[in-house]
Amino acid sequence: MRDLHALDMRLMLSVWSKVSRDTELGKEVAARNFYIPGTDWVDFFNDKAATFYADNQNRRLGSLGIDAWWQDATEPENDDLVGRQTAAGPGELVRIEYPLHVSRAVYEGQRRAFPDRRVMILTRSAFPGQQRYGAATWSGDIGNDWETLKRQIPAGLNMAAAGYPWWTVDAGGFFRPGPGQYTDRDYHERFLRWFQYATFLPLQRVHGYMTDTEFWRYGDEVETIARSWLELRYRLLPYLYSLAAEASRAGMPLLRPLVFDFPDDPTALDQAHSYMFGSAFHVAPVLAPGVSDWRAYLPVSTGGWHDFWTGERRNGGEWHQVPAPLARMPLHVRAGSIVPLGSVRQSTAGALGQDLDLLIFPGRDGSASLYEDDGLTYACEKGGSARTGFDWDDARGDLAIGRRDGGFRGMQPSRRFSVRRIGKGAAPLDDGPHHDIIYSGRPVTIRPGG
Repeated sequence: MRDLHALDMRLMLSVWSKVSRDTELGKEVAARNFYIPGTDWVDFFNDKAATFYADNQNRRLGSLGIDAWWQDATEPENDDLVGRQTAAGPGELVRIEYPLHVSRAVYEGQRRAFPDRRVMILTRSAFPGQQRYGAATWSGDIGNDWETLKRQIPAGLNMAAAGYPWWTVDAGGFFRPGPGQYTDRDYHERFLRWFQYATFLPLQRVHGYMTDTEFWRYGDEVETIARSWLELRYRLLPYLYSLAAEASRAGMPLLRPLVFDFPDDPTALDQAHSYMFGSAFHVAPVLAPGVSDWRAYLPVSTGGWHDFWTGERRNGGEWHQVPAPLARMPLHVRAGSIVPLGSVRQSTAGALGQDLDLLIFPGRDGSASLYEDDGLTYACEKGGSARTGFDWDDARGDLAIGRRDGGFRGMQPSRRFSVRRIGKGAAPLDDGPHHDIIYSGRPVTIRPGG
């Protein structure tokens, strides 16, 4: 763990909510009657059993420096609670709550054992309210076909609409075409479309059953295109982290059905396969093979939309046939958005507090807030965080950067903001006219070029 941390890497360990009965720990679980009878599952409905499990996980594993927990199979798997008696009653009546109690036990246990180490849990199942325990959920052991990819979008939007902001998928599918996947060009196309979609989920991840998932195994084309999306994800981290803070503070999910932002647009309400990612990005994943363009509906919005790849302006309230070669999917930014971008990085270490590019997408007034903290501890709960507000006056062409509110350990006292107004037909990711300032936390108003 020391060696990994020295490389700015973090380790998530897969741990199940069951303990083999023939192990040293399992014998102790049995002696205390902490199993659900007839199973190897710990009875997390029993507070003493839950505490025992969490304390052992922290003592035997957390003490080694493990950074995050992959609490798998928290359904529990194979309907094992049916016909069983738990501390909370018949298993078939309470089993859907099981993942909530697992996540709570792990979260509360780690906060007792390591109060300044932020909890991160990935778990296969969820129950309402589970998000408060640092728990993210993914859609489980899915296939890799186009129809499965298509179904992921409304599944994730339903989770978000239910108040659960931390959701993701196995990009490329869990069950894959076996060893042939590395040379199967049809699968390569599917994988890249999966990965493009996963770039605009609360967590971006790749996972596959009995699969080595490194990009380079799939050849130069897949490696090059996948890397470009991974690099974009890192550049978006300041935007993503601010969205995550909003989700934690106010409950607004990162992944949003269009009804959240466009409740008065009846056509937008019918869209199950496109969505907003935060308030700025409209995402329309490609869900079919062999296409070079993709039809997307852009909701009614003052000032319209900017194509993120080309800068082309498109009207809201209309369907558009958008170019979508294999390396791109339709991605638009709402007029009035202010998007902070960082640099391409190899890890998240040092990503907060870095110099930023601020992209202004004109067409209407807009505002945004940049949130930052140390990224690793709970100092943020005691005021260890910083917020910076941005306000765009479209008529004047002015960006007002507000006074920085707060601070955190390790925060740089000043940084460079490179501010760029995206002009007509200007590709947002290309170099263009910009206005550089050194921001030290004091309010300033500028008129960026573009």
